[in-house]
Amino acid sequence: MFQQTLNNREQSGLVDGSHFEGYRLMSDKGPFVRKHLEKIVDVMQLALGEHPRTFAFRIDLRLPSDWDTWDERRLIDRFISSFKAKIMHSRDMAKRRSPSAHQTAIRYVWAREEGQGGRPHYHFVIFLNNDAFNNLGTYQLGRDNLFNRMTEAWASALGITPDAAEGLVHIAKNAVYRIKAGDLHSQNELFYRASYLAKDATKVRGSRHCFGGSRG
Repeated sequence: MFQQTLNNREQSGLVDGSHFEGYRLMSDKGPFVRKHLEKIVDVMQLALGEHPRTFAFRIDLRLPSDWDTWDERRLIDRFISSFKAKIMHSRDMAKRRSPSAHQTAIRYVWAREEGQGGRPHYHFVIFLNNDAFNNLGTYQLGRDNLFNRMTEAWASALGITPDAAEGLVHIAKNAVYRIKAGDLHSQNELFYRASYLAKDATKVRGSRHCFGGSRG
């Protein structure tokens, strides 16, 4: 019966166990969706291929308290578009100050989940060039740092002010990872944390897209 259950999960695209392609899984959160795990590996390796020292971090994006009145269509697209624009502007300003300032690609994976009462939220892992960004900054509105750029981007996506978005961008505990090409330990630590996004539980399928990531 146990073997039959495992076979059924494999056929349905689910993964059990403690490792996937050599990387550790948050096994107590399994089973995991195979194609989501594959996407996390792909995005991480693409990030490291372009930036051998990559700054990765975990954040959660929440909807306002009147969440059931919000249209989620293209919400993530709007957030990513706004965040990318803010990052590119920041690097352009840095380049003006110093010709040697580093640029960065922006890669990410995300998962939509529903908590108690059906309230949706989004988990993100974002990958940047560690030579361009290496910390999130102080978690306080009005500062020139990554935390504020994310808050402003989420506010823009929602069509509200950054002040109204205060508290809607949550920085997860132990959110920051610095991973290196060829350093399997650092990659393992990040993948273990990111595997949470690929868990099958709390995903709502059907009419809603529940997982995604950057391309190329």
